Amino acid sequence: MSVGYGGVFRRAAIASVLSGLLTACSGQFWVNALTPPWGHTRHADIAYGEGPRQQLDIYAPARPATGRPVVVFFYGGSWQTGDKDGYRFVGQALASRGITAVIPDYRLYPQVRFPAFVEDSAAAVAWTKRHIADYGGASCHLFVAGHSAGAYNAAMLALDAAWLAPYGISSTDLSGFIGLAGPYDFLPITDPTLQRIFAPESRWPQTQPIHYADRAEAPPMLLMHGSADTTVRPENSRNLAARVNASGGNAKLKMYPGVTHVMQVAPLAAVLRFKGDELDRIAGFVNKQTADSLCSG
Repeated sequence: MSVGYGGVFRRAAIASVLSGLLTACSGQFWVNALTPPWGHTRHADIAYGEGPRQQLDIYAPARPATGRPVVVFFYGGSWQTGDKDGYRFVGQALASRGITAVIPDYRLYPQVRFPAFVEDSAAAVAWTKRHIADYGGASCHLFVAGHSAGAYNAAMLALDAAWLAPYGISSTDLSGFIGLAGPYDFLPITDPTLQRIFAPESRWPQTQPIHYADRAEAPPMLLMHGSADTTVRPENSRNLAARVNASGGNAKLKMYPGVTHVMQVAPLAAVLRFKGDELDRIAGFVNKQTADSLCSG
């Protein structure tokens, strides 16, 4: 069977994206290169704090509208790597579904340790709630989301009211939490670097999102996890969903057979969207949670 040059290029591009997602530099290049530049307006490098890593990007859908739902998305990288510029594909994906996307940077190890990255995440959400109406978003339809370590950051904001409280915000002000392959229940910590990030050991239980899951007032949750994930065990999402639901909360769990850690987020990239239904599920969850709630700012 012959394959045209277009097919060869497509296969090569997809292979490059898949391998690139595993390494920061090539991942940023290939994913950004294959992300459609149309359909949204990107507002880049907006400061939500004073530090160089306390900036965020906003992806506003191009079609004029007000009161759009807002998703603040935190990327992963074991709290050690990552850059908002490498996640333009997430901003484009959400904006393509009429969702205003906010993608913040946050401080990383070794510059900081726990809880600084959670504090930065809270500051980014607080900035978004105050200012997103200027970009067509509705602060009353505000979601937090993330992949891997970013899902951890978002989960802590959704479950532990202490992080948003200094800004006069409650976790009940969030319309929902979306977690892709997140670490929510990962004790004991065996990796030496993570031990340093979450030191001292005596505080480890308080660093776990599941520790705060017995709150019926937690926002609705959509948890997605691949059964073949060897980076963050699928039990993290299973355990959190079970604990939240047992406490009277609302956590929907979707397990993906055979899906690995990287491939849980990869289908948000336009060129890989055929590989999974993650974007459909995220958009459906956001639309469901906002359908019965009227607000414009």
